[in-house]
Amino acid sequence: MATTDTHSAYTASRQGARRRLWPRILLVALLVLASIAAIAFFANRTAINGYAVTGAAYAARVGCSCRYIGGRPIGDCAKDKVAGMELVRLSDDPATKSVTATFPLLASQTATYREGYGCVLEKWED
Repeated sequence: MATTDTHSAYTASRQGARRRLWPRILLVALLVLASIAAIAFFANRTAINGYAVTGAAYAARVGCSCRYIGGRPIGDCAKDKVAGMELVRLSDDPATKSVTATFPLLASQTATYREGYGCVLEKWED
């Protein structure tokens, strides 16, 4: 009978150790994945930044045209963004007749309405 109790205690001990080990394994796996993602982002930062600036410029130009040529409210102009640009936010400045599009943490571009020229993007900074 003592062997059965010893075997049960040993089995329960191993199962408890396995349960405590899984959170550590998951943490290490998450850290490895985060490191891979950071390396991939760093390696492609120039391309990613270029896409962000171009997307923000496009959204600013379309938003400005919608707002100041089409006469629609800025909230309605957000519907004109193409698929994949859900993160880009538009803000309106009626005093200068400009629309700024912002891609969070990466890029911001402004287009201003000018009589006779339409909506013109501000000069891009390199």
